[in-house]
Amino acid sequence: MTTVILGIESSCDDTSAAVIRDRQLLSNVIAGQDVHRKYGGVVPELASRAHQKNIVPVVDSALKEAGISRREIDAVAFTRGPGLLGSLLVGTSFTKGFTAALGIPMIEVNHLQAHIMVHFIQSEVSAASSPRFPFLSLLVSGGHTQLVVVRDYHTMEIIGRTIDDAAGEAFDKCAKLLGLPYPGGPHMDRLAQQGDAFRFAFNKPRIKGFDYSFSGLKTSFLYFLRDQLKEDSGFVEKNRADLAASLQQTIIDILLDKLRMAMKTTGIRQVALAGGVSANSGLRSAMRSEAEKHGWELFIPPFSYTTDNAAMIAITGYYRYLEGYFSSDNIAPLARMYF
Repeated sequence: MTTVILGIESSCDDTSAAVIRDRQLLSNVIAGQDVHRKYGGVVPELASRAHQKNIVPVVDSALKEAGISRREIDAVAFTRGPGLLGSLLVGTSFTKGFTAALGIPMIEVNHLQAHIMVHFIQSEVSAASSPRFPFLSLLVSGGHTQLVVVRDYHTMEIIGRTIDDAAGEAFDKCAKLLGLPYPGGPHMDRLAQQGDAFRFAFNKPRIKGFDYSFSGLKTSFLYFLRDQLKEDSGFVEKNRADLAASLQQTIIDILLDKLRMAMKTTGIRQVALAGGVSANSGLRSAMRSEAEKHGWELFIPPFSYTTDNAAMIAITGYYRYLEGYFSSDNIAPLARMYF
């Protein structure tokens, strides 16, 4: 007997719905919100209004693409948090109404755990194999940077996290200083491929244990540009590619320093990359080099699963469904949500 899960993702500015039959992905529809570009970042009120407009047609498209009727759905998995409260409220409210109408259970999903769970999706773009437990996940996104020991489908332990800003935020904020459009991460990546990664050196934090910090790097980058612009007003324009490459290399070095330490300390030999920043070509390449050097078994998600998407919510919901982890109809979204 098969299990069909509808996944709903609305944590930030992407409205997404996906359908999974067991582990097989049948559809994954995403509606973005270009309205935020002119503001240089996501505007929460505009995001929640766009979700209200998008969620019904997105779900309808996902069901049609999957060839599934509403009556075939066994449960609906939704992002409870973390994320923007107004955005989460739209997805949660839709799920409550949809499941109540069909008389099926609803399943709350932690957005960050779902990023890690993309490695268990089966689809045309997914790798044939999935990590075995336990494995270590480097979760890197715009809002979070974490090292997570994944013991099973439901048990995950954060052993390291950023104490201030996330790696993705550092990319975006520094990209803005270089005059690049929002979101800055992808533009930094493309520009970095044209530059010298060792042309400039920036400060790296000295944080004990497995925790990360990126606020000092942003400050170092800002002050460096300020001082150079005093000497040459065209400095950024002349050196934009080298600046992007050097900053990217610094962020990658910071990430990998802690990862190497965690792998050695835990004795785990499998590592899985996850989160929006896992799409960065420099980080992917560096991870492959480290894995080959140290004999790690490496899992890198397909590009389509790196950003926020409902496929990751659906696969997480599938495993929670098998264990009967259902949510009550009075559940509320959480802007801050921990493992």
